[in-house]
Amino acid sequence: MDRDARLKRLKFRAWHRGVREADMMVGGYYDRWHADWDDDQIAWFEALIEEQDVDIMAWAMGTAAVPARWQGEMMTRLQALDYIPLP
Repeated sequence: MDRDARLKRLKFRAWHRGVREADMMVGGYYDRWHADWDDDQIAWFEALIEEQDVDIMAWAMGTAAVPARWQGEMMTRLQALDYIPLP
């Protein structure tokens, strides 16, 4: 699958999580950062969105320890929460 198709698929999945708060967090993160991602970062996000929303949100908000697999620059950006659109 080419880069554009991967990103289009990720955008849909990021904004259709099933819980509005998760949509805003994961979708907002996607919108803010996806344009700069390389293939490894796209793969990281593809894998992350397979996790449960409650886990992603807990890691982002710091209420649960981030597993080693997810630690790094991408998670640090997710934890900033400065990308969430406020109505």
